[in-house]
Amino acid sequence: MTLARFYPVFDSLAWLERALPLGVGLVQLRIKDRPPEALRAEIRAGVALARQHGAALVINDHWQLAIDEGAEWLHLGQEDLDSADLPAIRRAGLRLGISTHDHAELERALALAPDYIALGPVYPTILKQMKWHQQGLERVTEWKRLVGDIPLCAIGGLSVERAPGAFAAGADLVAAVTDITLHPDPDARMRDWLRVCA
Repeated sequence: MTLARFYPVFDSLAWLERALPLGVGLVQLRIKDRPPEALRAEIRAGVALARQHGAALVINDHWQLAIDEGAEWLHLGQEDLDSADLPAIRRAGLRLGISTHDHAELERALALAPDYIALGPVYPTILKQMKWHQQGLERVTEWKRLVGDIPLCAIGGLSVERAPGAFAAGADLVAAVTDITLHPDPDARMRDWLRVCA
């Protein structure tokens, strides 16, 4: 299975409506703090929009809604793994990505045979407060050696300029959030990402 190398993470349908027409082939919808019906509506619309553009949409965290709305991909953090019904997720045929930050989490993730593994934060990130310091490119190389053929996603503080280094270190795909959402021209920035990840 070959995943697109550019993997933006967005918190609303509005961002998907900007990204998918540009040719983004893999994108995560990571919505927090939204009423249940609004959340369901955004996931439903996101799934339909991704299908329309031939893109893979990854739903973060909300595994039951992902199943209900016919999503194909799901991403779970370590805390999400504690409460998710993994047998139900597998029965539904969802492909699964899992976040990791240390060796214990990696071991747990590998035992679940995920479809990709994410490592972060590779660089310092302003997206959220984390107990982990930056992992660095050496950890990316180590993780790739440990995960073997499983696609490895580098996330955290990544930018267009840092992406080539992450790929050289062993990442198969690179996730980006604030490098796009805080950019003065997000559409141009996504085009730059698509070029550097081609």
